[in-house]
Amino acid sequence: MTQALPFLVAGGGIGGLAAAYVLAQDGHPVTVLEQSTAFGEIGAGIQLGPNIFRMFDYLGLTDAINRVAYFPPGLGMSDVRTGEKVVRVPLGDVARAAYGFPYGLIYRADLHQVFLEACQALPQITLRTSAKVESFEQTVGGVRARLAEGGVVEGAALIGADGLWSRIREAVVGDGKPRVSGHIAYRAVLKKEDVPAHLWNDDVLLWGGEKTHLVHYPLRRGELFNLVAVFHSNKYDEGWNTFGDTAELNQRFADAVPQVKELLGKIETWKMWVLCDREPVKNWTDRRVTLLGDAAHPMLQYLAQGAGQAIEDAVVLREALRFTQGDVLQAFQRYQQARYLRTGRVQLTARFYGDIYHAAGVQRELRNQMFQSGAESAGFAGLQWMYKGIDPQNLFTR
Repeated sequence: MTQALPFLVAGGGIGGLAAAYVLAQDGHPVTVLEQSTAFGEIGAGIQLGPNIFRMFDYLGLTDAINRVAYFPPGLGMSDVRTGEKVVRVPLGDVARAAYGFPYGLIYRADLHQVFLEACQALPQITLRTSAKVESFEQTVGGVRARLAEGGVVEGAALIGADGLWSRIREAVVGDGKPRVSGHIAYRAVLKKEDVPAHLWNDDVLLWGGEKTHLVHYPLRRGELFNLVAVFHSNKYDEGWNTFGDTAELNQRFADAVPQVKELLGKIETWKMWVLCDREPVKNWTDRRVTLLGDAAHPMLQYLAQGAGQAIEDAVVLREALRFTQGDVLQAFQRYQQARYLRTGRVQLTARFYGDIYHAAGVQRELRNQMFQSGAESAGFAGLQWMYKGIDPQNLFTR
């Protein structure tokens, strides 16, 4: 009896490992092809909405996540120039009561490690490093992936989870380079003992200003403090791991309130990345090849949903394969049909929230008045459609 060809997953980030994990749980052999020399994640903290915790529950990973996550009591926004409180939304029990699941914070590397360890525990998964998919070709019953380092890997299907600059997307969608937003982000992580008591805040707190904002929150059970400063800039550098220009950062926040300036001054070295997304597309599948996560629907970070939507993708892909009894061609079509409108809405809404955070003039006054009135669905409450998430058991009907 011949061994079934594996599902090939191009990319060993959070989305790629989530896809490998769910497929292997159902008995499918999976080979993950990671271009780097080791599995790991670059980045700092990320926020996890209730929709993502719903996925952790479905995947049986809640305990592993809870061991490394932090659960903030609230989510707030203040004016970066005046210190004026714009809005604060209680989380904790309020989020659980509204959605059945919490709102949490996690170090990106910790989230990746949870999925990596889950994959390592499943014998159906082969994890390969130094294996960048350069190109592919489809056969009658499978896919051949050609690696940049040489060699060919054969599989039953190919899932492109190779991120914003996806080579798989280039072949399937062919829509050129990502859309550069004109925003760049500087990120850094401090140990708790390096943050003065008067600057520490248990909440997720965003300081919004004209074309700038700073967001900070605790990480890893409250042992770390994550800072991300975002501003509009003409600088452009592909990637996530470039050292930032402290002089430009300080110039952009020159009019900020003292506590923001003091926080920024605590950081000696910043890493920066350019924020990009793409226009939503309806089709990201070609027969036995499909896309997942940022390769399918890259989004700006203003809703903190990039990793979460990739995890949802993996769950929907699994359910599509279950529903079609393993028919890859049908499953991939049903998967994208079930995902493109939801992910497209997140992509477009994230752009809108960037405008809200960076408002100036009349737009800023209107934002503050609406949010402070308590009568508008500000922030958390206005995103119920997103945070309620998806119900994996009822995605597909005949």
